[in-house]
Amino acid sequence: MELAALQLLLANAGQVVTAAQLKRVLWGEVHVTADSVTKCVSSLRSRLHPEDCIQTVYKRGYRLISEVRSQTSSPSGVLLRLAIPPFVTHTGVPDHLGSAIAEEAISRLSNAPKPIASILARDSVFTLAKRGFAAQQIGESLNADLILSGTVRALISHFRLRVEMIRVADGVQLWAEDLLVGRDKVAGLESKLAARLDFRLQTRALDPGKTSSHPGPVFAMDEGKIPTSSTKRKTGARGRAPSDESAPATGGPTDWSADVLAISAAAVPASESAFNSPRREAYEAFLRGRYEWQAPERHRMQDGLQHLLRATELDPSLIAAKVELVNLCVNQAFFGYMSTALAAELVHRTVASIPDFPAHAQDALPALAWINLHFDRDLSAALRALSLCAHLPHSRSITRARSMFALSRHRFAEAIALLRAALELDPFSPWLHSRLAWALHLDGQAAASVEQIEHALRHFPDLEGARFYGAMILAFNGNAPRAVEIAEQLVQRQPYFDAANAVHAYALACAGRVSECSDILERLQWLGRERFILKSFNIAGCVALGDLDKAMSEFRAANQERCPWFFQMLADPRLKPLHGHPEFEELRAILPRMEAAALQVGEA
Repeated sequence: MELAALQLLLANAGQVVTAAQLKRVLWGEVHVTADSVTKCVSSLRSRLHPEDCIQTVYKRGYRLISEVRSQTSSPSGVLLRLAIPPFVTHTGVPDHLGSAIAEEAISRLSNAPKPIASILARDSVFTLAKRGFAAQQIGESLNADLILSGTVRALISHFRLRVEMIRVADGVQLWAEDLLVGRDKVAGLESKLAARLDFRLQTRALDPGKTSSHPGPVFAMDEGKIPTSSTKRKTGARGRAPSDESAPATGGPTDWSADVLAISAAAVPASESAFNSPRREAYEAFLRGRYEWQAPERHRMQDGLQHLLRATELDPSLIAAKVELVNLCVNQAFFGYMSTALAAELVHRTVASIPDFPAHAQDALPALAWINLHFDRDLSAALRALSLCAHLPHSRSITRARSMFALSRHRFAEAIALLRAALELDPFSPWLHSRLAWALHLDGQAAASVEQIEHALRHFPDLEGARFYGAMILAFNGNAPRAVEIAEQLVQRQPYFDAANAVHAYALACAGRVSECSDILERLQWLGRERFILKSFNIAGCVALGDLDKAMSEFRAANQERCPWFFQMLADPRLKPLHGHPEFEELRAILPRMEAAALQVGEA
């Protein structure tokens, strides 16, 4: 209990942690006496030096006031680095299932109360897998110790999941397992795998520096013989591992000295299923929704939205679906596929439906903070939300919200540092590389922004984000012909991405193709009468054409619609011709007023 209390205080160093927060983290729903927190903190103080490093804040809680530094040297017993790519799916298996199983395993192991492995960043692993890297190649590229690969096959009435734990250093298969789950119980497949992984990693040491006399226990299902000491996986191999057909199926762990670990491969009986029909349907809708909205296409994000809304309707207790829904709404607003007003409505409604928020849905806090800032224009509420999730590790949604939040506040150095730190953990994340280029652009580091976006375009040529930011940055920095080419490719791939058309117009104006730029901006204006259109990216095209009055008109509309890019556009170097314009300066004053109001609330 004392260690858990210390971890919470460290994660919120310098900030007040309430007694209610401590009680919730330490005891959950278990009833304890009113003085339990006081006794725990008192005992913790007695073990620390100096004892007064934990300050009692009258009627508010406790605060750690000592300096906190990250440990720079690697401790002994450091966790093994585990990469989990999406599982390969075969004919008859739903497209989303391979990614869903891997993501569920990543989530379960990353959020375990007692981490048993260091799980490598999802985006980098999935990016390399999408490029066609084999399992061991992924592990080598990310300096992993272990990699978990798997395949999902469709049988007549079941799905068969085969997983293999491979040691990256020498390609040895440490163990393999087969799981069978009925087609109507697919929602339990990831849970069964996560349980097996937890059991395997906690009960069998996987020292990457040692070579065992055999590749480890395997599941007794496939035909074959016990593997010998010479059995070794080839790079990226996903073939079947030999096993002993005669080994008994025990349904549980056996002696670790044995060559085979056998567990039941039978499908979960209906009476043992953890899901009734509506809950199972809700969970499957959640998995589909999470898979669909990862793609940047408008129709797939909207399909993902419908799946997640359906999941939350069928099972209101499915908090994971609600967190995904919150993050999806913010992402759709970024792309311009949903108005900020609608995104804010859905986010606030969803958050209000989560019991004991934010304790049960901390991953939704960065997105909520973004809504508080951009739509509610309540910076103090946004900062409170961010302070409650400051301890959360890097993930795609969390780092996106944090970095964009910093950029909107014009704290460019903070955003750049955050993105570079995230890239150390997630070096093959295409969006991190592209967003870093945008942050450098907003900070006025022209040469660095060009270098960074060229790096993103070179390594991630098919990424929409690299083309989107690249067209703006390259056009602004004197390479308009290439910017036009990049923008045209993006528009062809994403014809319903309106902001891409606006960026294309800007690149055309910089290339001297004025009439083409005007045609695109006029078409976007007409489209804006039929559906929501992001106005912020139209402004640069108007400025490039020399139509400053039109640019200010678009700026006013972006402010009224609470465009998610509004504050960042105020700092965009492409819009310097507007500096000094009375109305532009009035718009620029909004953010300082919000900062001053938040400071007053903080002091109060």
